[in-house]
Amino acid sequence: MIDSQVTRRVVADFLRFVRSGAAPQRASEFMAPVVRAHQVRAEDLATVERTPDDYADHVREMTVTWGSFDLTVEEFLVDGARAYVRLAQTGRHLAPVDGIPPTGRTVRQINSVVYHVEHGLITEYWMQIDRAGLVAQLRADA
Repeated sequence: MIDSQVTRRVVADFLRFVRSGAAPQRASEFMAPVVRAHQVRAEDLATVERTPDDYADHVREMTVTWGSFDLTVEEFLVDGARAYVRLAQTGRHLAPVDGIPPTGRTVRQINSVVYHVEHGLITEYWMQIDRAGLVAQLRADA
């Protein structure tokens, strides 16, 4: 049986603790041992497999790049085993991104993600990132 309440709890707690950077080491509490991550970047679809440890490292890398960033959930819709989330992440540009050296600028990134939850764990997700908007902010005249 698919339980929307479990999906909502798992995804909300994953965002609150892991994706936010507050406690990336807790990834295994919310993620299956291998998660298929479908990522759309600049009209190009790539699917990678992530382990909870890989994902925790990824979040730590985001913290190096963006500092202690703020993550805001702007939309959160649940339908059975799937949750759609639109996120806004605001941080400071502290490390190179796409060949652009650190600017120190505050930037806001928008991401849309659909998470699939099975047996109380995230097993797959589909993410779209507004990379063009991010690069435009980094290249804007100060």
